[in-house]
Order: sequence, then C-alpha cells, then structure tokens
Amino acid sequence: MKKLILPTVIIAIAASPLATAKGGKHSNAKWAKVTDVEPITRTIERSIPREECWTERVRYEEPIEESRSYTGTILGGIIGGALGNAVGHKKKNKQIGTAVGAVLGASVGNDLSNRGYSGSRSKVSYRNERRCETHNETTYEEEVIGYHVWYRYHGDEYKTRMNRRPGDKIKVRVSVEPY
Repeated sequence: MKKLILPTVIIAIAASPLATAKGGKHSNAKWAKVTDVEPITRTIERSIPREECWTERVRYEEPIEESRSYTGTILGGIIGGALGNAVGHKKKNKQIGTAVGAVLGASVGNDLSNRGYSGSRSKVSYRNERRCETHNETTYEEEVIGYHVWYRYHGDEYKTRMNRRPGDKIKVRVSVEPY
C-alpha cells in the first residue's frame, strides 16, 4: 500500500494547475531559434577638457621716483640775466635785456640739466610666469542601446528588438486567435 501512495502523490502534483502555469502541457511559451543578432548603437559625443601650461618670460616696468633738480634752470636764469644786463646801454634797455636774458638762460639751463631725461623713467625687470590654457578635446563613442534579433519559429522568420543580447534561442509566446 505504501508503494502506491508515492506515485499517486507525484502524479497529482504534476497534474495540478500550479505545475501547468509553470510550463506544463498547456503553457503557451515555446522556444525559437535565433538566426541573426545586430546591435543597435548611438553615437555619444564627449568633450574632455585638457589643460596646456608653459612658462613665459614677462616684462614689468616700475616707475622710478626721482627728485628733479632745478639748479640748471636757476643758474641759467642768473647767468642769462647778467649777460642781458651787461649788453643793454640805457636803463630801460638793461631791464629788458636782463628779463630776456634770464628767460633764455633759464631755458638753456633747463635743457642742459635734463639732457637724456625722457620725462618718465622706469625700472625694467623680467619674471618667469606660468601660463595655462584649457582646450576641449571632443571624442565620439558608440554605445549599444539594444539589439535587433531575427528568429525562426515553425519555418517562418520574425524580427524583434531586445534590450540585451540573446543566446542561441529565445522564448516566444504563441497564441492562436480566430478571425
């Protein structure tokens, strides 16, 4: 009697609706042979920043504070005034000569004392400085976003799209409906 109970339980489980839903005789899931797979790609553009640096020699100018001397202008004015006074014969001529001589003497004295002076002097120095520029390099990459899959079922060829690459066969659902 114990020998009959075990086979009866196995048959009852195999015939139950739970077993049928998981791929028993009445399941509509079948297997089809994969005949071709083609990746579906898209091009992705990537911009990669690249920094390029170098050392550059840079010129710097600093103004020099100088105390200017007016000695040449003053001496030129005195000497010119004395000469102008000596040249004149009358009192009025001596006064005009003194004034004109002082102005001309001051001008000549100023020019002589500022010989080689350009008006603004500066100290020139050089320093090495690091300079950098950023350039963007653009690269293009192909990314697989899915697969076109061709498969054969009962002699007919079909095509579908899948998110991942299939193996040699894929599971298909077969349903028959009347017209």
